[in-house]
Amino acid sequence: VPAKTYDTGAYHEPGPIGILFKIVHAFLYLVQPNSFPQEALVRGSCEKATMAVDVPLPENVVLTLQAIYYEIGFIVSAALGLVFILLLPLVGLCFCMCRCCDNCGGEMHQRQKKNADCQRSCFATFLFVASLIIRQVIGVLCAYAANQHLTNQVRGAKKLVNSNFKDLKIFLNDTPAQIDYLVSQYNTTKDKALSDLNSKYFDLKWVSHVYLKTSVRCSIRETKEALENVSVSVEVLQEGTEKLHANLTDVTMHLSNTLSDSACSASHAASTCNVIRNSLHQLSINANFSGLPGVSTQLAKVNDVLKIDLSSLVQKVPFNDTPDLVVNQTRNVLSDIKSVLESIGSNITTFAKMLPVQEILADLMIYLTQSEAYVQDYFPVVEQYDFYRWLGCLILCCMVVLILVFYYLGLLCGTCGYDKHASPTTRGCISNTGGNFLMAGVGFSFLFSWVLMIVVLLTFITGGNVEKLVCEPFEDKTLFKVLDTPYLLNQHWKNYLSGILFKNPDINLTFEKVYSDCKENKGIYASLHLEHIFNINEFLNISMYTEDVALKIEHIQINLSKIILLDDIGKENLLNFSSSGIEGINFAAYLTEINKSVTKVDLLSFANDLEARADQLPKGALENALKGHANNIRMIHNQQVVPLEQAMSTLNQSIRLLKRTSSELMLKVKNVISAVNAAQLLINNNASLVIVQETKKYMDTIVDYFEQYVEWVKESIAMEVAACKPIANVIDTAVDIFLCSYITDSVNTFWFGLGGSAIFLIPAIIFAVKLSKYYRRMDTEDVYDDTENGNNGYHKEHLYGIHSPVFT
Repeated sequence: VPAKTYDTGAYHEPGPIGILFKIVHAFLYLVQPNSFPQEALVRGSCEKATMAVDVPLPENVVLTLQAIYYEIGFIVSAALGLVFILLLPLVGLCFCMCRCCDNCGGEMHQRQKKNADCQRSCFATFLFVASLIIRQVIGVLCAYAANQHLTNQVRGAKKLVNSNFKDLKIFLNDTPAQIDYLVSQYNTTKDKALSDLNSKYFDLKWVSHVYLKTSVRCSIRETKEALENVSVSVEVLQEGTEKLHANLTDVTMHLSNTLSDSACSASHAASTCNVIRNSLHQLSINANFSGLPGVSTQLAKVNDVLKIDLSSLVQKVPFNDTPDLVVNQTRNVLSDIKSVLESIGSNITTFAKMLPVQEILADLMIYLTQSEAYVQDYFPVVEQYDFYRWLGCLILCCMVVLILVFYYLGLLCGTCGYDKHASPTTRGCISNTGGNFLMAGVGFSFLFSWVLMIVVLLTFITGGNVEKLVCEPFEDKTLFKVLDTPYLLNQHWKNYLSGILFKNPDINLTFEKVYSDCKENKGIYASLHLEHIFNINEFLNISMYTEDVALKIEHIQINLSKIILLDDIGKENLLNFSSSGIEGINFAAYLTEINKSVTKVDLLSFANDLEARADQLPKGALENALKGHANNIRMIHNQQVVPLEQAMSTLNQSIRLLKRTSSELMLKVKNVISAVNAAQLLINNNASLVIVQETKKYMDTIVDYFEQYVEWVKESIAMEVAACKPIANVIDTAVDIFLCSYITDSVNTFWFGLGGSAIFLIPAIIFAVKLSKYYRRMDTEDVYDDTENGNNGYHKEHLYGIHSPVFT
């Protein structure tokens, strides 16, 4: 089936911000480590659907406690957020009023302490660290990155939406073409069947040819080849042994002459020469092939049999008219088979036209076009509202940034303008400005922090629950199991999806199975169990078309009584071959000589031994002459003995084949004649039965063609036709990508950063208030003088125009 290529990749890779998403997921797991409350959710939904029925109070209490237990992390966190929202403005108001009354650090008087520098450094360091955490680690940057990520994804979502619509259009447009392809492939199957039907005829000649050609003629040819090999091998062996005998005799004579030399009379050479002289009698041939009987008579008889073509004997009888005879008498059956093939094709085409595919696809295409137009029209509105959301979130981030600006300016001015030699009342303008900046940051912290926490609380409850109750259950398909709960979405329907699609809620069709099948890109026919609307098995049942033809085949009557498979001449030739005289060959004589070695001694061993004994003699002419004779013996072995051994091997194989053939020949010929007679009897008496059996076999072959076609069609419709991957992609795009990856992850990361900033504003407020005391210019101060001047440690009050609390 032509495969369709879809553009949508329903997978989102968030990029570097994914690290923040994972951190937020880990934090949510700490807040809410409980598993998805599938059972409690189902029970609660069922009770809500049956509100008319009184539900026992304990059951409601149990469900409420289960809900509280599941949401306990969110409840505690929300409670802390509410405390923050209520108390921080109240604390800020009280703090402001307290400072106006010259309390809570509002008095412009600073007590002098020995560790003042250490305290100032610690407060500055803690404030800087708190501000750094607010700005970089979990604060403004985290919230801003999440805010910007959501905006970027919304701007790029149009391309993903268009890709999904494009895939859905491809899905709808290509489905009819795939169905037409399946229907057209029937013609390929039908053409193959018709081709076999037109070329096939019920050939009965195999009955004789199988035995006459494969069995008998092969035996005749094997026998002839074996006889020829025996004849040639015997001639080669006879000629070769005569030549070998002459050469060995010549070598023996020359060796005797060499050993008669006077050098052999010496005492140190006499014993060696005697040993060599005593072994000369071994240089002679061992096997004698001159007395073996010939096989020319048997070979001539076999050649006479081969001159007669046994197969041509069959052609002389009316047997060649068998195909036409059979075809003429079965013409009606063949016509019926062709009619069945044509009717199957017509029914498949009719079935394809009966399917309400075009109407359904046309309606879906209209709905899809309208939906795409609606999305295209309202997408600018979505982008506009997203801009407002982005601007609002940016303002919230700017609130925190404004506070941080005051803190950083306070730290910068205070640190740079601080003079440790200046008294609190004589601090410089820059240092005093730094302290004022710190107090300004404190004031804005009290003004904005509760607003930030309200936004954090709302987004935390919403985004956290969406992540735990929608996104995570969707990822592990638990959400589908909830939707597939019987009688959940409709108290009268066991299976909601089949009730909507087929108006039959008893069909086992679940959201999880449909989504999983579409995710695997299976066909929509199998995924949605469309066999309950139209069943293709009813239209592709081959047996309903072949029953009538099978009945007609059983009543075929064929008359082949005039056909003669093998006449008396053929039988006589077979008998002549069996009496060709092969069994009269003296196989024992042949095998006796074949089992002998060519020479009495191995010439190579004799030559090596001769050369070794020559080495025992003193250097000289005798040694060289003996070594020359050894080399001559080796050459005789390589040039004459080795070919003779090969000829003996060929003769051995041929003789054994003839011996085996002679023992089986008569039995084999009798078996052939018996088989031909049995076949002749079968043709004369049971021709119709044979034709019927052959016709049924061929009919089974034709049926097998179409059974394979039907199975292929079923498999293609289930797995390839209208593959519903785009439907799963739409669900993944809407839930996994848009809702979870784009929106929920971004919202959760935003409140995580903004909430962290709001929380760390509390220690920042404390450190800023404490630190500002060291940077701002005081109205009064404690000054300790030297006691030797009689001063008690305080300046006189008239020097500063204020009342001294020490003297009152």
